[in-house]
Amino acid sequence: MELKKVLFFILCIFSFTGLRAQYNIQCEDTCSHIHGLDMSHYQGDVWWEMVAENSNHKLNYVYLKATEGGSRTDQRYLDNIEAAQRYGMNVGSYHFYRPAVPQEEQLRNFRMQCRPQDQDLIPMVDIETTGGLGREALRDSLQRFLVLMTREYGVRPLVYTYTNFYDRYLSGALDGYKLFIAQYNGREPVLQDGRDIFAWQYTGKGRINGVNGYVDKSRLMGKHSMREIRYRRRR
Repeated sequence: MELKKVLFFILCIFSFTGLRAQYNIQCEDTCSHIHGLDMSHYQGDVWWEMVAENSNHKLNYVYLKATEGGSRTDQRYLDNIEAAQRYGMNVGSYHFYRPAVPQEEQLRNFRMQCRPQDQDLIPMVDIETTGGLGREALRDSLQRFLVLMTREYGVRPLVYTYTNFYDRYLSGALDGYKLFIAQYNGREPVLQDGRDIFAWQYTGKGRINGVNGYVDKSRLMGKHSMREIRYRRRR
């Protein structure tokens, strides 16, 4: 009997430790980091008024998927950005980059959806596929697109990718661009080349009032702040 009590006590300790570790990943209520969301049509109908009620100095931004490749648009983007801003949220837009599609076509697609005057935050480029290109060709393709985006919007965009993808294909590149890194193992990401990370997307299975189902959650790293990504609107 005593052995069973000891084993039960040990099990409780491990269970509590595991739950606490999991909770600390999503620490909006317990830490000082600034948190945000990544949303697209995958979230379906969003009750933005309820989402905005969570928006404070800790949950402070949302990035919305606007476009993909040379012609695809997110069917919820226009409704999402209008509603999110109506309820006072800081909103940015992102493009899912297709490396094998001409850069000019992709810029045109993004620009048609994302007017500079509608943006609260600098644009973001999501790169997580090679499009069949080799490492050097991929880096060249992405760099060309980032230059076009910078010229069009007057600011260098954020670059979003996964830790493993960055280490394999982009390590040593992208100087001067802020990095938004996804890693879901509960540990803060560290890149192979030692690059500074602006923001960390720590889960793809977050929850928030106003959204049925999962949502991507992220937070700023270190001493980074919102003022670094606020967009000075241009017409």
